Amino acid sequence: MAAATSCSLRAKRLLLEPRFEGYKLSLEPLACYRLGLADAVAEVKLRDDQYTLDHMRAFGMYNYLHLDSWSQDNVYYVDQSGRVMNLSVTLDTSLQKPREVFRLPADLTACDNRLCASIYFPSSTWVTLSDGTGRLYLIKTGKRGDSASEKWEIVFNEELGSPFIVAHSVSFVKSGTHSVAVLLLRVEKDELDTKGSGFHVTLEWVTIAEMSKEGDHQYEICRKRVLQGKSVPHYAAIEPSGDGLMILSYKPFKSIQQQEEKLVENDDAKTANEKKDPLYYWQQTEDDVTITIHIPQDITKDDIKVHFSPENIRVTLKDQPPLMDGKLHSSVDHESCTWIIKENKSLEISLIKKNEGLRWPELIIGDTNGELIMDTEMSECLMHLTSEEMNPNPEKENPPCNAQELEECDAFLEDSATLCRFDGDTLQVTHVINLGSNQYLFSAVVDPREMPCFCLRHDVDALLWQPHPDQPENMWEHIATFNALGYVQASKQDKKFMACAPDYSYSALCECLRRVFIYRQPAPLSTVLYNRKEGRQVGQVAKQLVATLEANDPILGFQATNERLFVLTAKTLFLIKVNTGN
Repeated sequence: MAAATSCSLRAKRLLLEPRFEGYKLSLEPLACYRLGLADAVAEVKLRDDQYTLDHMRAFGMYNYLHLDSWSQDNVYYVDQSGRVMNLSVTLDTSLQKPREVFRLPADLTACDNRLCASIYFPSSTWVTLSDGTGRLYLIKTGKRGDSASEKWEIVFNEELGSPFIVAHSVSFVKSGTHSVAVLLLRVEKDELDTKGSGFHVTLEWVTIAEMSKEGDHQYEICRKRVLQGKSVPHYAAIEPSGDGLMILSYKPFKSIQQQEEKLVENDDAKTANEKKDPLYYWQQTEDDVTITIHIPQDITKDDIKVHFSPENIRVTLKDQPPLMDGKLHSSVDHESCTWIIKENKSLEISLIKKNEGLRWPELIIGDTNGELIMDTEMSECLMHLTSEEMNPNPEKENPPCNAQELEECDAFLEDSATLCRFDGDTLQVTHVINLGSNQYLFSAVVDPREMPCFCLRHDVDALLWQPHPDQPENMWEHIATFNALGYVQASKQDKKFMACAPDYSYSALCECLRRVFIYRQPAPLSTVLYNRKEGRQVGQVAKQLVATLEANDPILGFQATNERLFVLTAKTLFLIKVNTGN
């Protein structure tokens, strides 16, 4: 099995503004319109048994307002009567009351452990919807936003176990067959987890395809895949083609074998397929490869034979069969390769790459006895080779690592997030990025035909990244920068939601109550302004605007379009006019 390709995010310098001077508070009035709701939003509060941070992230901070990215003048929410309500904006000064477009068939209040209802728009004519009780609906809508042609019709609905929310969905056609892939998120009790939170997170990837039976066309589930992790993902999205999945999370996700497959396996097959401990671990940089092998206590330097050649390596201990023997993935400078015995009785081999910058997917071609360790995993996987104490004998002539001598950059980042791409067929990770200190901020749909973008903090700025799964050399593209937003948002202790305009003209965040902050991109000045400190003329200024809503209820939903912001509370929907339409 090929190892995952280690990637990195490359910011475009032309999109960065190192001389950005900050935002100027603008007192220009913002047009704000409000609509009272006939029935309150169907908010579902956390129960006593939903006490973990993952429950809060997934359900407590849920965005109850759904923007139709295929028709940005339309937003949707579900009210306490089980109705899907739509507000379609044609003119801000002449707003119509939200109208009912669909009513959930089941009585939601009858389910004691229900979650919030969730909606996602995979195309301009299809909707995936969860009622929060464990039932998934696939609905054909016609062209949304047009009351004459919009008609919501259920083409598939099925009970899929414990309650979930719809995290993402896509619509695609392959070999003439229309399919809709849906990603369902659950936080479930984990009886085996006695040291952690006692819960795990599952992402169930369900594909619903159009089937033809006796001339009748109907939709059925054709495939289910399940991944499991220990933290709610910040970002999880299926590729538009349905061939892969991207997950950004603090803790890794792994595929779960289907129970039916496990029942088919016999005991002998299980024993034969049990994973053996690797004979060696290896990691790489752009310049070299480091191999670590645990050796028995009685082995001395004279018992070890290491042979290097430009394309091969051979390692033997005493008269035993070779631990490593074969052709390397790529050529090395064999005269510069070295090996040493570490104090913890491990053999460390250093190989110098001839082709600098080339990432090796495997060390020895066809050899499965080793394991590639990513940098963040090295300390955990090699823990058995080191002392359990940080510094067991500091008076020793060559003392081990002393924590007081570590630089800040040497610290192991337990909170660093990882972005992984999973192959749709094998559910194996094909590409991985360690995000380090690049904090996740929010997601946004710039082009509904593409995957959602994600915004990360880079130093003080916030950079928006567009995934391109069909471009392996440019899989994550830096498409926009929100200057100093990374720094600004960190000062907002009460922030709840963040968003940006699809045309990047502004970013915005809201607090739990009332206040909304808008940060415009730098714009040319109509008057002359000078920087007093540097004595130079300032050509552009970025403005900050603040809106205070006339509402006492907490903000439940927040969405941004190019022209306006939508803000939802339990009983009111607000529209804030940010930009004037072209």
